[in-house]
Amino acid sequence: MTDVQFIPSGLAEELWDDFPTTTRQGHQITESDYSTSWASTEPTRIVNTPRGVYTRLVKPLADRSIAGIALVVAIVPMAVIAAAIAVTMGRPVLFRQRRIGLDGHTFEVLKFRTMNEDRRKQQLDVIHDRRETHKSSDDPRHTPLGRILRRYSLDELPQLINVLRGEMSIIGPRPELESIVADYPDTLNQRHQVRPGLTGLWQISARGDGPMHENGEWDLDYVESVSLKTDLRILAKTPSAMFGDKAGE
Repeated sequence: MTDVQFIPSGLAEELWDDFPTTTRQGHQITESDYSTSWASTEPTRIVNTPRGVYTRLVKPLADRSIAGIALVVAIVPMAVIAAAIAVTMGRPVLFRQRRIGLDGHTFEVLKFRTMNEDRRKQQLDVIHDRRETHKSSDDPRHTPLGRILRRYSLDELPQLINVLRGEMSIIGPRPELESIVADYPDTLNQRHQVRPGLTGLWQISARGDGPMHENGEWDLDYVESVSLKTDLRILAKTPSAMFGDKAGE
């Protein structure tokens, strides 16, 4: 297998100086560590989340406060989306799925439905490599309304409830499926030192593009560098990622 040097690009480039020198200078990502089986037993990189006042007190309080305010502001748009889903796709309007959160604990993530209820019975025409991101913009199972919701991340608005419950954060790694985490190498399990987020370094840098081993490195970079400054800068870049040319891809 070929070593791939992890180099920032696009929206994340301005954030690059916030991350550790060991990451920025010559850190090599070996794709063999993230093969289909991901059969790694020892971490190839050790990361530790800063345990200061911000991560222990300020961030959790800010998460719940922002989520509460956002839910009040978004209640009408969310009601309209729910009604549109009920009319075009039927009930239920919410999609619920078990994901892995802080310290490896599972929780039920909430999203607006973007696919028909019988989606798993439909034949897929999309060839998909699980070593790449598992998010596909051309999945034929998505309805026209679902594609719009996904393009602008409106399907993720119910996750504000997850944040209010303390299961997620506004900013953090993407919440991952149990089946995917079951095959993680120990290196990637370190991403669970923080709560998963609605947005994060992975999302603003690539919106899910590229091999999973590179996206996992973005998560580890964030885990190692959580701070108010980093969170504010990621938050500032999120609208561009949501509404830019590559939104929803």
